[in-house]
Amino acid sequence: MHTLKTELLKLAGLPSVWGAVLFGLAGPPLVALLNSRNPAAGGVDQGFMEMAFGALSAIILGVVTVGSEYRTGQLATSLTCVPSRLRFLASKAVALVLVVAPLAVVTAILTLTVSGSLNSAAVPRIGGGVVYWVLYSLLAFSITLLTRSGIVPLVVLMLNSSVVSVSYLLSRVFSAANYLPDLAGAHLVVRDMATSGGLDPLTGGLVMAGWVVALLAIATVVFHRRDA
Repeated sequence: MHTLKTELLKLAGLPSVWGAVLFGLAGPPLVALLNSRNPAAGGVDQGFMEMAFGALSAIILGVVTVGSEYRTGQLATSLTCVPSRLRFLASKAVALVLVVAPLAVVTAILTLTVSGSLNSAAVPRIGGGVVYWVLYSLLAFSITLLTRSGIVPLVVLMLNSSVVSVSYLLSRVFSAANYLPDLAGAHLVVRDMATSGGLDPLTGGLVMAGWVVALLAIATVVFHRRDA
């Protein structure tokens, strides 16, 4: 419990964390507000598409949680205080989830309220959106741990989720691309995805969770074996 509290305090002391939280809270509702003024906007994914876009903040949080240890050179000190590497990583992962999950809930409520889509029928999809954010943050966490740098996951994951989604483009040609983690998980939130062989929400969530579990396991083994 003390280790978890320490990790939460570490996150609270990072300006990049607060920037990601601010983006998560303000970005999707603002985009939803702009889209609500467009008569052509709407449909089954009104408000939810913007929530999926907000997962960029979860990516940043996942990267920063691990990347800050390498960037500041604090890792050696952290491992001296917490000799068990497994406990160290578990505390970081739990702290990340405790930040991302509530942020996703609040963002969903704000975004769907602005878009006029907040109702009882939206609750299951909000839950799916929260799971999507959490899994995306852990995916970024794992890749950062493997690469020991925040640059690779930030560039790859953020570009693929915002500017040009390589996974989406591939899915238009190869149905197997729907099983890539980012695109599979997106089915938890977005329903009207024009992809070939698209997955249902449950399958998409399980596929993304499988990727995350596998990458976390690999990253943990690698982290345990190499020097700080």
